[in-house]
Amino acid sequence: MKVVEGIARLDHDGYMVVTAGTFDGVHVGHKAILQQVCEQARVHNGKSVVITFWPHPKFILGGASTLKLLSTWKEKEELFRKSGIDFLVKIPFTKEFSELSGDAFIRQVLVDALGTKKLIIGYDHKFGKNREGSFEYLQENASQYGFEVEEIPRQDIDHIGISSTKVRKALMEGNIEHANEFLGYHYMLEGEVVKGDKIGTGLGFPTANLHVEESFKLIPADGIYAVTVDFKGKSFGGMLYIGNRPTLQESPKTIEVNIFNFDQSIYGERIRVNFVALLRKDQRFDSLEKLRHQLVIDREQAINVLKQLK
Repeated sequence: MKVVEGIARLDHDGYMVVTAGTFDGVHVGHKAILQQVCEQARVHNGKSVVITFWPHPKFILGGASTLKLLSTWKEKEELFRKSGIDFLVKIPFTKEFSELSGDAFIRQVLVDALGTKKLIIGYDHKFGKNREGSFEYLQENASQYGFEVEEIPRQDIDHIGISSTKVRKALMEGNIEHANEFLGYHYMLEGEVVKGDKIGTGLGFPTANLHVEESFKLIPADGIYAVTVDFKGKSFGGMLYIGNRPTLQESPKTIEVNIFNFDQSIYGERIRVNFVALLRKDQRFDSLEKLRHQLVIDREQAINVLKQLK
């Protein structure tokens, strides 16, 4: 897959099959569209193209004060790469770009830059300022633009029944299994390991404290999770805590992971955690000893959950 920054002419003059959208999370519903784009490109011996926008349009146009995203740009690009798309066109979404009319977007992006031969869109997708470029408009003007338009029927999308909003809701409720089912992969967080207060070490459960740089990245509900941890090309099992540590003096929310069978100092290194299952919600214990006893139980439960992945 080749990533193209901005509105630029692609180095290919063949049959270009194109779709567009924000694709937050690149979930199972999105993958159904991407699969169709790739299949049509193969049928016509052409190339598959995805247009997406970064940052998320709501961050520029307003209405995103509480919006949390399922994927960073790095994660989104990785997911698109796995989908088999030939070209990923990343258009910087600015206030100026948002003022483009539907016709201007179609001519400048779809026709002049990409040479679109077939456009595949969801049933409610629209282009341009005030969402002027509807499917009906595209159908009426397809001949002058020189490409064919295909709309994925509403019943097909509703049958899949998956949206980024549904995934966010599942994660915020701690319903990791449903979220992962919607996504088609394990939800992930990536960041740098930073120093903590080593209370976990004192309890016999040393943790790597994870700092997620992107403030817009959605953090799942507070609780204890079974996870896998990716570090330098290797995968480890683990259990991860999200919360304010109510058993101790409450603190700002922390994300810390106890990595199984791991004994390395990794401060300053980057890791990725992949959520597998919620073990329990966060809770307050009367003493550190009772917390330690529960952590022993959590660890055994996490190990049993992770065994089912193999």
